[in-house]
Amino acid sequence: MVDIIDVPSADSEKAQALKTVGWVSYILHLIVAVGALVPGAQAGALLLVVALVIDLVKKDEAAGTWQASHFSWRIRSVIIAGLLYIVTAPLFLLLLLPGMVAWFGVSIWFLYRIVRGMVAMNNSQPVGR
Repeated sequence: MVDIIDVPSADSEKAQALKTVGWVSYILHLIVAVGALVPGAQAGALLLVVALVIDLVKKDEAAGTWQASHFSWRIRSVIIAGLLYIVTAPLFLLLLLPGMVAWFGVSIWFLYRIVRGMVAMNNSQPVGR
């Protein structure tokens, strides 16, 4: 009698590896997003840069899969949030309260994008705009 061993295909191994990379990136994004909202808990932009580099390097491997949308989603989220922080920086420096409100709004938006992406990733679904 011969036992049949269930060997995962290369596609499912690739998909799982991409999902693992996605989770690492989302968690790094989440740490930064929560740190932006909690006073004194700034995790720093370095974690965000690491996550962005990971996403940029691995994005081509996800081409044609549902996970490609997650790589684009995270990259766009970082770029848009970065631009919004840069645009609101003068407001923060000149008028403290309105600047704080603007940065808080950007931080909430960024956190929303990360959580929305994580929920979709958990359900193995693409994430939309």
